[in-house]
Amino acid sequence: MSFVFKKVLVGALTFGGGSILLCLLTFIHINQGNVSLPLSTVIQSVINPADIIEHHTVRIMRMPRAVIGILAGGALAVSGVVLQTVTKNPLSSASTLGIHSGTYFAVVASTIFFPFAMFANGVVIAFIGGIVTFAFVYLLSGAGDATPVRMVLAGMIVTFLFSSLTTLMQIFYENETQGLFLWGSGTLVQNDWSGVQFSLPFIVVSFVLLLIYAQKLDTLKLGDEVATALGQNVRSVKLITILASVLLTSVTVSIVGPIGFVGLVAPHLIKLIGYRTHVPLLIGSFLWGANILLVADVFARIIDPSFSELPVGAITALVGSPWLIGLVLRMKQESNTKDSGSIMAGRVAINMSLKKLVPILLVIIIGTILISMSYGNYGFEPIATFEALTGQTNEFMRNFILELRLPRSLVALLSGAVLAVSGLIFQGVLRNPLADPSVIGITSGAGVGALTTMYFFSASAVWIPIGAMTGAFVFFLVVMALGAKAEFHPTTLALLGIGISAFGSALIQIMVVQSELGVASALTWLSGTTYATGWKEIFQFLLWPLIIFIPILAFHIKNLDVLSLGDDAAKGLGLGVISVRFQMALLATLLAACSVAAVGSIGFVGLIAPHFARLLVGSANQKLLPVTMLLGGFLLVISDLFSRTLLAPNEIPSGILVALIGAPYFLWLMKRRSV
Repeated sequence: MSFVFKKVLVGALTFGGGSILLCLLTFIHINQGNVSLPLSTVIQSVINPADIIEHHTVRIMRMPRAVIGILAGGALAVSGVVLQTVTKNPLSSASTLGIHSGTYFAVVASTIFFPFAMFANGVVIAFIGGIVTFAFVYLLSGAGDATPVRMVLAGMIVTFLFSSLTTLMQIFYENETQGLFLWGSGTLVQNDWSGVQFSLPFIVVSFVLLLIYAQKLDTLKLGDEVATALGQNVRSVKLITILASVLLTSVTVSIVGPIGFVGLVAPHLIKLIGYRTHVPLLIGSFLWGANILLVADVFARIIDPSFSELPVGAITALVGSPWLIGLVLRMKQESNTKDSGSIMAGRVAINMSLKKLVPILLVIIIGTILISMSYGNYGFEPIATFEALTGQTNEFMRNFILELRLPRSLVALLSGAVLAVSGLIFQGVLRNPLADPSVIGITSGAGVGALTTMYFFSASAVWIPIGAMTGAFVFFLVVMALGAKAEFHPTTLALLGIGISAFGSALIQIMVVQSELGVASALTWLSGTTYATGWKEIFQFLLWPLIIFIPILAFHIKNLDVLSLGDDAAKGLGLGVISVRFQMALLATLLAACSVAAVGSIGFVGLIAPHFARLLVGSANQKLLPVTMLLGGFLLVISDLFSRTLLAPNEIPSGILVALIGAPYFLWLMKRRSV
């Protein structure tokens, strides 16, 4: 009797309490707005509407926003339930599998190049982009044999790739995409009922279809072989439910933009309550997904009640990223047994000596810098560069080449070198070939620290590196604490970086919106660009790390070789593993922070350069250090050159170009491991 009573009580709280909470949140949500209205007016506009402007404001502006929040939150949550069941991956959702980024990319690309295809709010284009992205991530991660962490890791990198391409299009087609910026961050803003009227039929039909397939989804949880033995056509069930799931996501994205983590949090909340069968799971997830999104939008407008509109996606990321981290840590034992996480860059292909390789790299770098100095809006001008170097030109051209182009190239060289060394240290300390300051969230922390310094303390640019280092150090402590719980498992640690980076990005987004134009100068380097950098960045942020940190690292570099033997072997050789790991990782964090202060959050340099260096000189860190520095510097110099020349006079942020190289390389590493 007590069991039945407990079950009824849980059901009443889950569904009855959830419904009451939804009604309360809807009322609170409707009562919010830029124009303050009396409570009685809001109630009258709902119960007994009149033809007055106050009632029209509530019924035409505020109520559609609340209703679309209910529909979008519920749809995303239901989509997450299906994705988690079909992929057998409790970490699956439209955001973690990259579906949001794929739909967003498809919509932006179609808006620019195929505007005629943007009928029906672009839902068809969004649906195609979502399906293709899901298929790509699913196959890349190993399909049915994929582990949860590998699948979400593939989704993260695909998200990086599509985000870079989307940003690139938005930069060069600003007029065509100017209305997509706020939408691309996730917003419930509605001007009328058209969004609700459009999305409601799709959401209702998809939801009813999934309820019909609920029992078949229950059998899928028993395994494909058992489901087949019970008479289920596993392939058709998976296909139909995935199509319905992606359709729910696509419709939501086409109306309110990509809003992450709702599809991850809501289903797990219902599962924690104790529901496992899909009928109550789907209904409960819809209900609580709606509650989560409405709560997020309520808080977004409490934080920023102005007309500038804080994107609700930033609030859901603040809640969802810690939830993702918690799920990853709960799954660490399973992931460690299924996947060793050893994703190596490859064996030595060219075992060159440093005496030959270093001069070759220096000549290539110097040549690239000279070419960069010679390129401008008027094309390739090597004679002008030669005259400037020899003092044979006028003062204007001399200053233009030696005071603008040369220092910018040197900033790229030094920033790339510093980032590459940071990645080398992290890979050695964590014994994680996927480690990179951007992948594990360090650069995100540096960006948060720098913006916090400017936003809360109104500090001058001199204090930016202090703020960046503080933020990077705080995030570093979090990474190390979480890494210790995950036993520094490579793919698990990289996956934790998703949550850490998402949390940092949400904080950055909130501060940027709140400050309006107060930190606009910081957005240049936060986007990851060498634009408008010069001697100031070299002397303030980059020169002293090379003078202080690199020599310290060179003196202790052999410790990385000892750590590579494993903790037990390292301890047997007399190395204080914990203290050495902490000290070296702290050094890598400070190096990454200096780079962020100079050029912003540029990712993947610390991943690519150490791996390519191993292909050239092997795994001895004494050899790797100078080669990694030179390769990292060259990578960013060449990216800076192409950023200025590929689409001149327009300029591509260097960080985007590096990401377009680094994301496919990361995916290649994962594919090598799965073969």
